[in-house]
Amino acid sequence: MTASMTRRRTNAPRLARAHVVWGALVASMTGVGGLLLALDQQPAVPTEALALVNLDRGAAASELDAIFDTKSPVKPGAWTGIVVHHSGGAIGSPETLTQQHNARGFKGLGYHFVISNGQGANDGQIFVGYRWPEQLPGVHVAGAKAEQYNRQTIGICLIGDGERREFTPAQIARLSELVSAIQAKLNIPDRNVVLHRDISPTASPGRLFPEATFRQLLADSN
Repeated sequence: MTASMTRRRTNAPRLARAHVVWGALVASMTGVGGLLLALDQQPAVPTEALALVNLDRGAAASELDAIFDTKSPVKPGAWTGIVVHHSGGAIGSPETLTQQHNARGFKGLGYHFVISNGQGANDGQIFVGYRWPEQLPGVHVAGAKAEQYNRQTIGICLIGDGERREFTPAQIARLSELVSAIQAKLNIPDRNVVLHRDISPTASPGRLFPEATFRQLLADSN
């Protein structure tokens, strides 16, 4: 047997093993690439919010009309009430709330609207969550009737902790403007504008929420 033949036989197993290793590596890379491609094709959870910058009371009605220009039509009778919440933290924004809600499996911001307190965005700034333009149910009420309330009521969240400090005058003014505009457009009566604590075992929007002032502002706008 020649030396060259011996070398070829000795190298054959090594070549075979190399082919196996490379084949496995290529297959693994192909599988990972396919997985990444599949994940990339998954629809991302919408988290963006449209901002309505601070509104003067005189201009509020015309400015707020823009919120009814939704991607999906607002169906008559689809929304029967409005629920007012607080975020529970002194600082926050739609982005931070979205992160919290994603962590809880809510698939994006659970509220339809958010009103800033100046700690994370402009004081009194109104944000429109992605659920409102799409006319999607909220994820803002828990409890025995959570499904009904989330499907039929509009969730509005004030950034802040109403158990520890008062909300800003700008927040309460913007809240009353927003609620009044929604009521007028969707024929929602005052009795169906409720605080979160009225329908769930929670303190939200907190003991320092000025309910009497808020109700008077709604009455004055009618």
